[in-house]
Order: sequence, then C-alpha cells, then structure tokens
Amino acid sequence: METTQTGSIIKSFIIGFYLVLLLWIVKWIEFKFDISFAHWGIYPRSINGLKGILTAPFIHADINHLASNSLSLLITATMLWYFFKELAIKTIFSIYLLTGLGVWLFARPAIHIGASGVVYGLTSFLFFSGLFRKDPRLMGLSLLVVFLYGSLIWGIFPISPELSWESHLTGGVIGALLGYFFRNQGPQRKTYAIENEDEEEEFDDEYWNEENKDDEESKPDSLLH
Repeated sequence: METTQTGSIIKSFIIGFYLVLLLWIVKWIEFKFDISFAHWGIYPRSINGLKGILTAPFIHADINHLASNSLSLLITATMLWYFFKELAIKTIFSIYLLTGLGVWLFARPAIHIGASGVVYGLTSFLFFSGLFRKDPRLMGLSLLVVFLYGSLIWGIFPISPELSWESHLTGGVIGALLGYFFRNQGPQRKTYAIENEDEEEEFDDEYWNEENKDDEESKPDSLLH
C-alpha cells in the first residue's frame, strides 16, 4: 500500500498562519473597542455556556496567553496539513467541536477560554497517528512531537487552578481517539515489492511440488521381471 503524497509545506504553513491570524484579529478587536469576549467562553453544564463550544478557542485572557498558543497552533496545524492533508479538515473540526463538548460536559464550573484544548488535540493526534500507522516517517514525526511538546503532559494535571487542565486532557484524549479511528485513512506504511516476492516464491514452490506429485501418481506401477 503506497503512502499518500504529502501536501505542500508552504500551503500547509499558510493555512496554519491564517488560523493563528484569526485568533489575533479577535484579540485586536477586544483592544480596539476596549471590550472583553470572555463571557463567550465555555461554562460547563449551562445552556448559556453552550455557545462557548464554538467560540472559546478564539478567546484568550491576554497577549501572553495568546502568544503561547499561537506558536504551538501554527506548528501543529502546519504538520497536520502537510502529513495528513486528506484528513486535516475533518480532524481539526472534530477536535475543535468534541473537545469543547467534553469541557462543557465534564469540566469544573468556571469560564474556559483559549485554543490550548485544540493544540493538545492536534499534538495527540500527530503523536498517536505515527504509532498506530507504524510508518517510519510518521513515527519520526511522533518523536519530533515528543521532542517539541513532551512537556505538555504536565498540562493535563490539575497543578494550577488558573489553567483549564480539563481542556488539555479532553483535547489529548480526543486526539488519541481520532488517531486510532482514522488509522486506516490517509498516509499508510509502504509495502515493498521484496515482501511480496517471498510470498510469490513460496506459492510457486507449492505449485510445482503439487504438480510433480500429480505426475508421479499418474505413472503406472513398475512390473517385476
């Protein structure tokens, strides 16, 4: 099975850039008009808080919060569109919606904002996709993800009350599940011709052995003189 051709690194980067730019536009509007969109975050198990499933990832508390998520989102989104271009749209939308829904269902009563849940989901998807597919190149991607974002593991624990660790944990779980669910779609491990040649040779040996056996059985018995 051939590995699906990867996307363009430039186009993948541009898509990631526009996603990040959208976050900065939202923050710029807040500064420009001296307003806050924080009330558009997710408030768990509240009807009014349901809207945050769609809006919370675009809202950040301050510039530091936004900047920390921007670089991670840019890198992971670029990796997603480059290595999994056929799955990219449905993967990121699934992470976006399912992570928000999970936070609304299970998180503690507080306003949850920020794109970190999506970042954790993308990071988890990239990591587990490489493991599930057993493709050397994608497994190399998994190692790169660990190298770049291995420290994110601490974000899934309730260490700091100011952080929405529920978003991190939910995003990580959703990303892993999607990595497993989509494991047979998109890029796959290559099967080389030499692997099939061994099977063909074994089949040929069995064929000729069976044919020779039939010839021997068809010969008349020898007569003794």
